[in-house]
Amino acid sequence: MWKGVMPAVTTKFKEDGSLDHDEMRRSFGIQIDAGCDGLIVCGSLGEGSMLSQEERLAVLTTARAVAGKRPVLMTVAEAGTREACAIGKKAAKAGADGLMIVPSPIYHTDRRETVATMSAIAQAADLPIMIYSNRVAYRVDVTPDVMEELARDQRFVAIKESSDDIRRTTEIFNRLGDRYDVFTGVDNLAFEALAVGAVGWFAGLCCAFPAETVAIYRLMKAGRHDDALRIYRWFRPLLDLDVSTYLVQNIKLAEAVAQNSPDHVRMPRLPHAGETRARIERLVRDAIANRPAIPKLG
Repeated sequence: MWKGVMPAVTTKFKEDGSLDHDEMRRSFGIQIDAGCDGLIVCGSLGEGSMLSQEERLAVLTTARAVAGKRPVLMTVAEAGTREACAIGKKAAKAGADGLMIVPSPIYHTDRRETVATMSAIAQAADLPIMIYSNRVAYRVDVTPDVMEELARDQRFVAIKESSDDIRRTTEIFNRLGDRYDVFTGVDNLAFEALAVGAVGWFAGLCCAFPAETVAIYRLMKAGRHDDALRIYRWFRPLLDLDVSTYLVQNIKLAEAVAQNSPDHVRMPRLPHAGETRARIERLVRDAIANRPAIPKLG
């Protein structure tokens, strides 16, 4: 159902903390114009947990207006299943093409609870569902066993594999074949995941460097691994910014340098300052100065 590069877009704020829909339209448009295959909103990078349900639906509506015919998914990561079902229903009415579901980020569900919660949300929203497997950030391991159990419900169509273990991608294919569309969700494992069969990349640094992200994906799918690897090796120091407690501040600062986008965040986060800010700005500017040429894509 889904494939390709789908950036986990950042949510833009004005200096007073309110949503900046004009800047979101601009930045989301940059992603679409670069050839991204869809958008995903209000995830970890999108500061979804810092947004009210009404704000998340507003971000979804803005993304939906920009994306045209390309899919827009909204992340559901509520503490309680009741609240997750409610926002899932609202997202469906607001035009979401699908949901990416995270088990409760507050209570660490066991296998039975994980299956029950994710199934309840799918039933409530009645949309195609991407399973978000991220045991590092959310401390719940959505294992291939759980994926196999959820596979009985045809609404579960895809997996964002973010376990931080590249072996997991092959384990999913060995267990479940092509039952799910498998995406990589770890920027600095993207080349490796695409090499072993992932059909797409839910990308973070794409927000600042969409052309290079799209090029790596398309080159890999064309079998031009050497060309993809050349860009990926240049990109790798930037991609490491995604794998951090501070990924939101890191990537918003990269966007500020690369695309002149404000890096306002929602408290308790604060924008980077001091030497950390200077180091990331140097990293991004050095990368821009040494940007590789993107070969022609068929």
